[in-house]
Amino acid sequence: MRILLALGLALFFPATAFAHPDTTGTLGLMHGFVHPLGGVDHVLAMLAVGVFAYVLGGRALILVPLSLVAMMLVGFLFGVSDVDLPMVELAIAASSIIIGAAAALGRPMPLAGAMALVGSFAIFHGQAHGAEMPANSAGALYAAGFVGATALLHATGIVAAAGTNRIFATRGKLIAQLVGGAVAVGGVGVLLGWL
Repeated sequence: MRILLALGLALFFPATAFAHPDTTGTLGLMHGFVHPLGGVDHVLAMLAVGVFAYVLGGRALILVPLSLVAMMLVGFLFGVSDVDLPMVELAIAASSIIIGAAAALGRPMPLAGAMALVGSFAIFHGQAHGAEMPANSAGALYAAGFVGATALLHATGIVAAAGTNRIFATRGKLIAQLVGGAVAVGGVGVLLGWL
């Protein structure tokens, strides 16, 4: 356990080992990790993806979140290359509404369709991450940071939905769908400026 703790600390604070640390890399990783957690719209959308993946089940548990991460990296490249996309903030707010609503409906959906749905919104999330990257951040470490935070939010959505299913047994999937609906309502709140 101590070895794992030491490795984890070394990952997040590698510059502390040097007498004259260059914190650019560390800051890039930390800035990237914190960025998705700083906006309610990002958090709701990423939790919605986890709940949506759980409601779909099977291979969607892995492939839906992976498709979001892959397309978010494409959007990130747009953002750091100063490629503007139309209505980025609107698309980000809409993502939690639409993905949350898809989870709430709980209807079977082809895996490719679910991946395309989250992937299309992911481009906007990634573009925002790239456009808002601090100038002193190392791009690859910044991207690793926001990918890690995004994966953590997806896992949180999946675990929360699975935990509800386990606790409430036969009504668990229905409650997971209700959580998806709550995320969609939260997205409406973001869109209207209430959150």
